[in-house]
Amino acid sequence: MAAIGRAGDRWQSALSEHPLFSQLRGQPNATAGRGQLKNLLCSLDGDLLIWDQEECGFVTLRLRSLSSGREQRLLCINPPLFDVTQVLVSPTQHHIALIGSKGLMVLEVPKRWGKNSEFEGGGKTVNCRTIPIADRIFTSSTSLVLKQATWYPSETQEPHLILLTSDNIIRIYSLQDHLTPEKVIPLSNADEETTLPHNGRSYKASLGETAVACVFGPLVALSKGHGVYSKEETAYPLYILYENGETFLLYINLQRSHSNIGKLLGPLPMHPAAEDNYGYDACAVLCLPCVPNILVIATESGLLYHCVVLEGEEDDEQTSNKSWKPNSDLIPSLYVFECVELELALKLTTEEEAETLESDFSCPIKLHRDPICPSRYHCTHVAGVHSVGLTWLSKLEKFLGAGEEDKDSLQELGAEQKCLVEHVLCTKPLPCRLPAPIQGFWIISDISLGTTMICITSGYECITRPLLTTIRPPSPPLLCSEVDCSITESLPHVLADVEGPFENHIRGILMRNSANPLLLNSSNKESSPPPEECLQLLSRATQVFREEYVLKQDLAREEIQRRVKLLIAQKEKQLEDLNLCKEERKSLKEMAERLAEKFEEAKDKQEDLINRMKAVLRGFHTRLPVLSDSERDMKKELQTTQEHLHHLGNAIKQVKMKMAYQEKQMEKGKSPRKSNLTLSDYQRKNIQTVLKEEGEHIQEMVKQINDIRNHVNF
Repeated sequence: MAAIGRAGDRWQSALSEHPLFSQLRGQPNATAGRGQLKNLLCSLDGDLLIWDQEECGFVTLRLRSLSSGREQRLLCINPPLFDVTQVLVSPTQHHIALIGSKGLMVLEVPKRWGKNSEFEGGGKTVNCRTIPIADRIFTSSTSLVLKQATWYPSETQEPHLILLTSDNIIRIYSLQDHLTPEKVIPLSNADEETTLPHNGRSYKASLGETAVACVFGPLVALSKGHGVYSKEETAYPLYILYENGETFLLYINLQRSHSNIGKLLGPLPMHPAAEDNYGYDACAVLCLPCVPNILVIATESGLLYHCVVLEGEEDDEQTSNKSWKPNSDLIPSLYVFECVELELALKLTTEEEAETLESDFSCPIKLHRDPICPSRYHCTHVAGVHSVGLTWLSKLEKFLGAGEEDKDSLQELGAEQKCLVEHVLCTKPLPCRLPAPIQGFWIISDISLGTTMICITSGYECITRPLLTTIRPPSPPLLCSEVDCSITESLPHVLADVEGPFENHIRGILMRNSANPLLLNSSNKESSPPPEECLQLLSRATQVFREEYVLKQDLAREEIQRRVKLLIAQKEKQLEDLNLCKEERKSLKEMAERLAEKFEEAKDKQEDLINRMKAVLRGFHTRLPVLSDSERDMKKELQTTQEHLHHLGNAIKQVKMKMAYQEKQMEKGKSPRKSNLTLSDYQRKNIQTVLKEEGEHIQEMVKQINDIRNHVNF
């Protein structure tokens, strides 16, 4: 990670010192148009594209290899005849819109190939095809002004451009037919448009009832019938902001036709209602792609309104009082969650005159999305750059996810935590200075390059600044960071006043409400400010550093020291408890050994006592004058056994006598004299069988006699 950080610092410093900016600064017409806010900067696949008004083309810088010095110039075959004030990349990144107040052209991005994946293989100069959009309309009408142009947000459909012009009409153009609009949507009735006799400005424009900006929201499903949503009927909501602060809604889907698509709905009801409708100098609108959608409305006086887009209600009083007739589908409503005032120019509080000058200063504001964090956006104006982070978005998601519908509770939630505003760049540090609007603004969101804000000043100086990271959603807690309940209860009561983790507590102490932005020095040495204003600026910077940096760091240091003191006391107490536990464990171990020895001794004594008791009982029973039941049974059994032995002895004598008789008969049979007795085979077989059975019977009797003798001897 450290290596990546060092590499990121290298390309940032190399970009700020690149010789291209000195070349642009030295052009003859470099000072022309500096008083107008422009955005002539964009990025494609790690290449930074800067519009060169002198040559009517882009100069590309490869951010990964700035030290090589290789540059490519993308020139227009048909260069624009108007002054380009903004460049806008299409969602597919195949086209770049060149936007001006008096025209619009689209540049086709050339193909890449070769070793380093450069445009057209790496040629130094590449000719690019350009497509003029609505050329006839702007050439035929000299008073028509292009207020805003934006790409249709679909990445799969054919590229389309949506144009908002000063005649209060939205025109949709396709690149295939760039002269005739596919659809024309008027934002006001032609009968009501009556121009003034002198300057040609309509009454509606004088009253602020003309559109000044528009922005697309995320893809939504349209209701069909009575609020039943169908996945097939989807469209992109286009929010249209009027100068008087009212917001209208227009659903656009270039592939399907629906009853709501192409119809102007509004003005959208706003809660809580205000008498001045939240200002009459609205200039920009932005829809953040978070859930729920957040609509940001900016005014020229520096006020930002963060509006939560909520579903419409049938009993809405503001809806019933509007002149338009709503159809069966409910339009969404806007809830003004909070209002933020930007410090367009530095406020010097030392003199009252400086305050009056600063309070009268106002300018149009441009809003830019952040490609990394959906809950963050950026503001550019002629006096500098601001970054705004919505730190309360996670709480709002939980609040709406819980099913709460009470707007009063939502207002209480908005008062708990405010958004985080950072004043990044200030080009009008003193009241006597003229505004120096930036000429380019872009956010680099590449993995290898990191996340960096790039600004090109009116003097063609490149400034790179890191982005805020405090508004990122917090990482899930680690298992080791979980605190045991028993340990928490044992801590002193002093720690109970710190809500949440200690890191969040310190982060809340160090959070700054204001900061010192980067100040740009004026290139005109003759218009040096007076010493009084320089002293005011120095005093203001010193006061901010003292209140927002030094004081809060001192408070954080005291809190950390207090926490460290408590932790040291807890550590000492835990060490004492640990030593006591070790001593207790040692004494318990010794006691266990002694108890084990005593147990063995007691066991041996118990066995001796049992044996002695058995011997005593045996001797006691032998000396009793009366036989017990078991002894009587034993006596009877012995008497019966004696009788059996007598009978068995007689049987043995008979067997022996028979055996002796048989032996004599066998000897007689073995004598040589011839006997006249002859036996048949059947008789011989029967005799052998009888002898065998008698022999087995004799063996069994001998075995029984031996068993009885053994039992008696025992």
